[in-house]
Amino acid sequence: MHRPEIGVDIEKIQLLLSFKMQGAHLVSASFDDYQSLVDAVSLADVVICAISGVHIRSHQILLQLKLVQAIKRFVPSEFGTDPARMEEAMEPGRITFDDKMVVRRAIEEAGIPFTYVAANCFAGYFLGGLCQPGFILPSRERVTLLGEGNQKGIYVDEDDIAAYTLKAIDDPRTLNKTIYVKPPKNVLSQREVVQIWEKYIGKELQKTVLSEQEFLAVMKGQVGLTHYYHVCYEGCLASFEVDDDQEATKLYPEVRYTTVEEYLKRYV
Repeated sequence: MHRPEIGVDIEKIQLLLSFKMQGAHLVSASFDDYQSLVDAVSLADVVICAISGVHIRSHQILLQLKLVQAIKRFVPSEFGTDPARMEEAMEPGRITFDDKMVVRRAIEEAGIPFTYVAANCFAGYFLGGLCQPGFILPSRERVTLLGEGNQKGIYVDEDDIAAYTLKAIDDPRTLNKTIYVKPPKNVLSQREVVQIWEKYIGKELQKTVLSEQEFLAVMKGQVGLTHYYHVCYEGCLASFEVDDDQEATKLYPEVRYTTVEEYLKRYV
């Protein structure tokens, strides 16, 4: 489903055409036209929403409430940290988790079948910059470690998130559950990620440590940095165990996921 107001956004048009060439059926609908939403979602058994929830670009999580009334099974736009585990998240970043919980409550109150996908850290945002906020390409000279760089994160290739999500939507085992994408080889600390990169480039990076107090001082008012704080200083992603019947790599062992080593190799 895409908005009718594309205008002359050539990149969006090329993206949509690439989907069509792969067999997708394109449907035009708008969040401002409720009937168009009803007509669009009635064509599908499952709705997967990938609307932006990243404040770097735009934050549209609550627009999903307009979809809730017309859906048979819904996979809302989450794909990061499980918001149900972030009740103690700091401001201003907690708005992301609060809004996602508003959508969850609306889905459940409406009695709509659902699957929530907690995919942890997008590799593109975290691994390319060696887990440093504001960087998406790895340096060959220096790196700033957040704290001592020892808290474990979980990094997942975006294509793998899509693959596991598509597996889950037809699986009765995931109905009305949260599934977690936690590839065992990708549960690593920032320091371990840096060591993999150092192995590839054959040299040790110059390292600077950013203390928790220093990070908090520069974090004020920045939603994205709050999320980095919870992941890299508190270790929120790897602080709990996930049952096998809720962990994607256990549910779907036939999916070959991209490891951190494989992902970083593309930057060499």
